[in-house]
Amino acid sequence: MFHSVKDSSESRPGGNVTGLSFRTEGLTSKQVELALQMIPDVVKIGYLVNVASGLMIDRQELENTCQRLDIKAVPAEVRASNDLDSAFQVLANDHVQAVIVLVDGMLFSERNRIAALAAAARLPAIYGFRDHVDAGGLASYGVNLSENFHRAAAYVNKILKGARPGDLPVEFPTKLELIVNNKAAKALGLNIPPLVLVRADEVIE
Repeated sequence: MFHSVKDSSESRPGGNVTGLSFRTEGLTSKQVELALQMIPDVVKIGYLVNVASGLMIDRQELENTCQRLDIKAVPAEVRASNDLDSAFQVLANDHVQAVIVLVDGMLFSERNRIAALAAAARLPAIYGFRDHVDAGGLASYGVNLSENFHRAAAYVNKILKGARPGDLPVEFPTKLELIVNNKAAKALGLNIPPLVLVRADEVIE
């Protein structure tokens, strides 16, 4: 039901495939830019990536963005949840100034542990979903999952009423949300710039 990438037939995917996307082009670049706005003098950004997922579009986008901005990108690769501790140790040892946690099902499921590891390593982390921030993470910029699930229900309703899935267009996010956890920022010794706080859809105190 849910897609993660665009394809050339998104308006009429055909067959029994349709749904909603959890990502949109350029999102990872915006997360990198957000990290630069929130954290002063960043020259090295780490990123957490699940290489077992097989979807590397966000990784490529992040690396291209960092190269364009003359920032070193440091990967921390995981394949399973028991790799998380060593991944954060890699990032801490490399003295990255911020971490981007790429969108992935396993990393989402481990959001509480990831937030705790980032806090313990004193690493400011940016995520794709607000659920990570609710778990104690610093900030998220991305799709509102609740809204996506509501839209998915509308898709199911259309199909139950006789619509062919292949005739329904794949939909992509129309609104992205910025959530900032000021409590987490203070614990990290960060002062979030007022311009970021004003832009935020929600600030958790």
